[in-house]
Order: sequence, then C-alpha cells, then structure tokens
Amino acid sequence: MKLTCLPEKLNEGLAAVGRVVAPRGTLPVLGNVLLQTEGGQLKLAATNLELTVVCWIGAKVEEEGAITLPARLLADYVGLLSAGEVMDLEVSGTKAHLSCGRSDANISGIDAEDFPAIPAVSGGFGLKISAPRLKEAIAQVVFAAAPDDSRPVLAGVLMMVSGGKLTLAAADGFRLAVRKVDLGDVDVADISMIVPSKALTEVARGLPNDESVEVEIAVTPDQSQVLFRHRQEEGKQAEVISRLIEGQFPDFNRIIPREAKTRVTLQTADFLRATKAAQVFARDNSMIVRLNLVPAEGGDETVGHVTVAATSAEIGDNTGDVDAVVEGEAMQVAFNGRYLRDALEALDAQEAFLEVTGPASPGLIRPASGPNGYTQVIMPMHVAR
Repeated sequence: MKLTCLPEKLNEGLAAVGRVVAPRGTLPVLGNVLLQTEGGQLKLAATNLELTVVCWIGAKVEEEGAITLPARLLADYVGLLSAGEVMDLEVSGTKAHLSCGRSDANISGIDAEDFPAIPAVSGGFGLKISAPRLKEAIAQVVFAAAPDDSRPVLAGVLMMVSGGKLTLAAADGFRLAVRKVDLGDVDVADISMIVPSKALTEVARGLPNDESVEVEIAVTPDQSQVLFRHRQEEGKQAEVISRLIEGQFPDFNRIIPREAKTRVTLQTADFLRATKAAQVFARDNSMIVRLNLVPAEGGDETVGHVTVAATSAEIGDNTGDVDAVVEGEAMQVAFNGRYLRDALEALDAQEAFLEVTGPASPGLIRPASGPNGYTQVIMPMHVAR
C-alpha cells in the first residue's frame, strides 16, 4: 500500500473511529485500527466486536493495500504532524513508514487479514432521516439509558417505527425519556429494535448539523445488526455498525402519567440554574432535591413560585425561588437532582412544563414549546418530612 494524504484529515478519521478501540482486549488486533484503500480513498475502521465504526478520508492512492496499526500510537503521532503538509504512507509487510515534512516514523502493525470482518448490513429494514433531527432525538433520550448491562434491555434505546413516526425511548428504572419524530410522507415498514446506548452515542457524535445530510438506517433481515451511514457533500462518509440487544423493552406508555393535580409552567433556564445550585448541596445527601410548588395567592401575588432546596448535614443547605405559573394544588415533591438537571438540559425550550400528582408519584417534564412529542418522567424520592 502506498498513498499520500493530509495528516489533519487522517487525525480526524482516527478520532472518529478510535473511541471504540479495545486497548486491553483479549485479541491484540482489537487495539489496532484498520487502514485500507478503497474506491480511491483511505478507509479507517475500528471495532470492539460489539460496535464497529468506519470512515473514509480523501487520499491519493498509488498502490492498493491494507494494514492494521496501533490506534493510540498512530493517533498520538499523527496529531503532532504539521497541518497542511502532505504525509506519505507506505506499507511493506506488517510495517508502515510515515513521512511528513522533516518527520519520519516506522510503525509495526498486524496483518489486515487478522482484523475481524466488518458486518454487511443489507436486505432488511431501511430508513432515511435528516442528520440534525436524528442527532437531536438521540441526545434527548440516550442519557436516560442504564449505564451498565445488569438489565441489558435498559442499557439500550428502543427505536420504533410505526405510523410514520420514529420513536426513541430510554429508561433506567428511575427515569424515562421519550422522543417522537414525524417522518413525513414516507413509505417505510414498521419495526422495533433495541440499540445499545453506546452505539447511538457514537452515531450522534459523528453527525453534522447540516439539513442536507441524510442518515441511512439499515437492519439485517434477522434483526441482529443495525447500520447508520451518512455521506457529506465533500465526499466524507462514515458508518456505525452495532449489534442489537435481544429482549422486550418495557411498555413505556404505562409509565407516563395521564393526569396531574399540579401543573407548573416556568422558565427552563431559571429552573435549571436553581437545580444546579441545589445539586451542589445534594451530593452528600443521596442527590435529594426538594421542590415546593406554590400557586399564586391573589392580591399582589399574581404569579406562583417553585422553591428548589437541598440540605446536607455536614455542608449546609440551599434554597432558590423561581417564578412560575402553578395551576392546581400546592405540593411538595423530591427528585434526584442529577436526573432533574439532565432532564432540563435536554429540553431545548425556553419554557418547561412540570406535572405532578403527589409526592409519591412520578413527575412529568416536557417542553412548553419546541420539539413535538418529547416527554420525560422522573420517579420521586421518598424523604422524611
């Protein structure tokens, strides 16, 4: 293999695929990145056997070939090369010679034939969606997935297509986030699959904020693998291929409260600021943040308020008042401060609705405007009065 490319472009590609490299895996080749010429470009790929990330960068190819090189060493070295200068890459056997300006390096690798085969995903379900819309939808639900695999289905995100809508849902047993995206007038089959949250995080990281870019989603006929692919105008292409999680996702519609005794409308930024302040004091007290929802009492008081408070026996306490329209009964409820903060940060709306039925019932948070069909549910925390 012999080619030339710009080191900054190679560095971008290595950054895109490097996050899934398994540096201490049982197979040494999993700590490497695959470099392979394909279609007049340089293809980069990395895998941990559960998740594979592939991208293509521009290159002038003189001789076809392939090799795998240590991902971290290659990224560290290429990142130090002068931007704008052409880098020459020449492979002989399992050794690669890199030359850029006045810098030269020889790196030992592993034969490309030892690299795990990249799954081919075709012949099953297919869908195209705007890159920014998918990126936003992923960001609004993926944080609510369980961080470990003790319950595998909760470590994933449900992706369901039905009735011309794409629904993404994630839950960890303490909170739920659901986002529905209208697909418009498209003829697409219904499907339900559970995608590992780590895979969707990688997908979102690589997506541009360009409405002209579409993401192709494809699933194998046996629904064991899913592919996310997008191409940009400058010819850049990237793929994320992941296994799907087997199992039955909980019926999230049963978790969403259907009625509320108290409904609060308030400025998201003010509520978030008060929540962050309370979270500082809640760290040493199981992250308990108390909300006191107070309706207006008439007279000079034409608007209600929400008091956000947290107490730590060792550090101290904090309270913050936020003006709000409080409809219904006065109420006190407690939530996990981190969950509340995550919910508010994901809203992307100036005003938020908070709906509660009682101190022992889940709270519902959704935007007063903005993304349609976005809902979050947070389980309450039981505290001594």
